[in-house]
Amino acid sequence: MLKIFYILFLLPVFFSCQSGKSVTIYPNKVGNIVFDKNIDSPDFKRCMDKDYGIQYYSVNDSNGLLYKGEKFAIIQELEKLNLSSSKKTNGYITIRFVVNCEGKTGFFRVQQMNDNYLEENWDKDFSVKLLNFTKSLNGWIAKESRGTKLDYYQYLTYKITDGKVSEILP
Repeated sequence: MLKIFYILFLLPVFFSCQSGKSVTIYPNKVGNIVFDKNIDSPDFKRCMDKDYGIQYYSVNDSNGLLYKGEKFAIIQELEKLNLSSSKKTNGYITIRFVVNCEGKTGFFRVQQMNDNYLEENWDKDFSVKLLNFTKSLNGWIAKESRGTKLDYYQYLTYKITDGKVSEILP
């Protein structure tokens, strides 16, 4: 009787062991941007591993926005264009992208949110104009850490007030 008790006790232990390899659908890091042949230029090349980049805040020598003239230069360029939306809406348009070790940009992703931070696509024309403006910025500074050139993720968030850019974040 005692042997049967031991067998019944150990039987679930043997069957609970898993020997298979676990597979995940999640990226190595949240927010990785992977190449999409439908929207990304095949001419843009990363310098590091294929689908990996350092977050803009991850390197010790990060002193804010790595752009020649910093955010002030970006604001001046944007003011020259005098962009506005035909819709007098409020919200945010965030454009994320990769800056490679040569200071070139690619893999742009756009997200629109209303002023309650809920995803919303309220003005495609205006977001395309801001995307094209962001793509035209050519003063990005390449990152290097301990003698190794790095690719890094960067973003610009445009705060929209009454259909115009009122602030650029970060």
